Parts: sequence; C-alpha cells; structure tokens
Amino acid sequence: QVHVVESGGGLVHPGGSLRLSCAVSSNISGLSGIFRWYRQAPGQHREMIAGIGWDGDTFYVDDVEGRFTVSRDNRMNMAFLQMNELKVEDTAVYYCYFYWGGDAWGRGTQVTVSS
Repeated sequence: QVHVVESGGGLVHPGGSLRLSCAVSSNISGLSGIFRWYRQAPGQHREMIAGIGWDGDTFYVDDVEGRFTVSRDNRMNMAFLQMNELKVEDTAVYYCYFYWGGDAWGRGTQVTVSS
C-alpha cells in the first residue's frame, strides 16, 4: 500500500512564499516514481502545474514557471514545491500525485494567498 501526504500549506500575503512537501510511504521496498503537483481552485477543475521525473527532469505550466520550483529527495521518497511570488490567483488546494506503475493521490493542502 502506498500513502501520499502533503504538508506546508497556509495563509500568505501576495508576494510571499511557501514550501509544500509531499511524503510517500509504503511497504514496497525500493519504491520510486514520478511526482506531479496539481491544484484545484474553488469552482475550478483540478489542474497539473508541475512535475519531476525519476531523473530529476522537471516541467512547469506557464502560469507558475519562474515562480515555482519542484524538487525531490529520493532517499526520503519526498517531493517539494517551493512557491515564490505568490499571487491571489494561486489560492487553491494543492495535491501531490505519485506514479510508480500504480498511482496514488494525497488529500491536499490548502494554500490561501490574501492581503
């Protein structure tokens, strides 16, 4: 069984920063996969915003490129999303998705950007 848990959300002013973490726990020895970050704003569909592969290759959607940075710690089986220059429109629930052949979602962490 594989569990994914996000943390690090909160309330921040416009222009501020937050760092989200995604921790994967399992009873599968040597589990490794790709991480993707999604977000869902109120009344909107869930959208993919960034990801990082096994080899560390990253991708970002245009809206967050240059402001968000995704990274991973393979030893800890964790991923991180550093979010800088946050905007009001970044307000959403942020989800971590982990794919290893199977897949698993976290329950999300709320990010609110407000003055």
